[in-house]
Amino acid sequence: MRLFHTSDWHLGQNLHGQERDFEHACFLDWLLGQLKLHGPDVLLIAGDIFDTVNPPLRAQERLYDFIINAHEQNPDLTVVMIAGNHDSGSRIELPAPLMRRLRTHALGRVLWLDDGQLDVERLLIALPDKTGAVAGWCLALPFLRPAEVTGALLGDDYLKGIGQVHERLIAAANAKRQPGQALVAISHAHMAGGSVSEDSERSLIIGNAEALPASLFDASVSYVALGHLHKPQRVNGEERLRYCGSPIPLSFSEIGYQHQILDVQLEGASLVSVESRLIPRAVHLQRLDAAPLAEILQQLAQLPDVDLLADTQRQPWLEVRVRLDEPQPDLRQQVENALLGKAVRLVRIAAEYAGSGARQEHGEEPLIELDQLTPQELFSRAWQESYGSDVDEQTLKDFAVLLQDVQQEEQLP
Repeated sequence: MRLFHTSDWHLGQNLHGQERDFEHACFLDWLLGQLKLHGPDVLLIAGDIFDTVNPPLRAQERLYDFIINAHEQNPDLTVVMIAGNHDSGSRIELPAPLMRRLRTHALGRVLWLDDGQLDVERLLIALPDKTGAVAGWCLALPFLRPAEVTGALLGDDYLKGIGQVHERLIAAANAKRQPGQALVAISHAHMAGGSVSEDSERSLIIGNAEALPASLFDASVSYVALGHLHKPQRVNGEERLRYCGSPIPLSFSEIGYQHQILDVQLEGASLVSVESRLIPRAVHLQRLDAAPLAEILQQLAQLPDVDLLADTQRQPWLEVRVRLDEPQPDLRQQVENALLGKAVRLVRIAAEYAGSGARQEHGEEPLIELDQLTPQELFSRAWQESYGSDVDEQTLKDFAVLLQDVQQEEQLP
C-alpha cells in the first residue's frame, strides 16, 4: 500500500493581509500531477485544511474542486482528511455524505455513545489497495478539543481523556484488522519533541500541558501521519512518527527549509520507506534582516527591477526589518519609495530600536510590536500592569482554556 501524507494546507490564509490563493492553487495543481504520476492508494490530509473556522468561499472551492479532480483522475484513490485546531470540525464533516461518493472521508470530531463508549466505528476507515482488498485501516484522530475528551463520564483531565481516545481506538483497530493489514494513524497534535516554527503555529496549550507523548501510539501502528507543526520532521527520531509540514511557507520564519509531502510505502503491516517529495515554491518569501535604515535603503536599491513580461503573482513577498536610533515618522514612505519599480511585494516593515538594550539596563522596557507577543504573553503583561504581580499558574490555565474555546468556536455562516 502506498500513501501520500500531507497536512496544514491552511487554505484561505493571509500573509499580513495579502491573499495566498495563487500559491495554494499552484500547490494543488502540483499535487494532482504527483497523484497522476505515482498513483498512491491513499491521500492523507492531517488537519488545518483551512486557516480559519470560517474560511472564505474561494478556499472552500479550492478544496472541493481538488477532491473532485483527484477522484476523476484517480478513481481508486481513497482520501482521508481530518480537522485541525484551525478548522471547524462541524464544517469539515458537513459535506461528508457527499464526499464519501468520491471515496473521501472527512472527520472533524470524536463522539461518545450513550453508554460512555467511544464511537470507534466512525473513526476507523478501511484502506483498500489497487486490487480492492483491504490493505489496512486508518485511525482518524482530528484535533481533540477539551469538550470532546472531558466531562462527567471521562473526568476533567484533558491529557488523560486524550489517552483514553487513543487507547480505545487502537484496541478497536487491532480487533478489526486481519493478518497482514497495516494500521495507519492520522492525527493533528503537538507531539513531545517536535520543533515549532515561530509566528505561524497557533498554540495548543492547555495550561502547561501541550506536547503529547509518542507512547500514545504503540508498536501496532505502522505509521503515524501527523499535522500541526509546519516543519517536516521525525518525532524522537522515529521513522514511523512523521510531520510532513505545510505545503507553503506560512510565515517568514519558515523560509529556511523546503516544504514537502511524504510518499509512504507499506508492505503488509511493515513500513518499507518514507520518501520526501519536494514542493516547488511558487512565490518566494524574502526577508531583509535588521540593519540601519541607510543600509536597508541600499539593499532595497539593489533588488531586481520589474520585468514587464513576468507574472506579477510570482513576485516575492518582502519583509523589511529596520534598526532605528529614534522614531522615523516617514519610515514606510522611505521604504516604499526605494521599492518603486522593484520586483517584490512589500508585506511588512518591522522597526527595532538600537537603544533597547541600554533602556533595559536602566529599567525601561524595550519596544515590542504586538504581533511579536503570544496571547498568553499579552495576558500576563496586562495582569502585571493591573495587579502589580505575576499571574498565577491556575489563572494562566483558565485563560488558556478560554482562549482555546474562542479560537476553536465552531460557527457556521
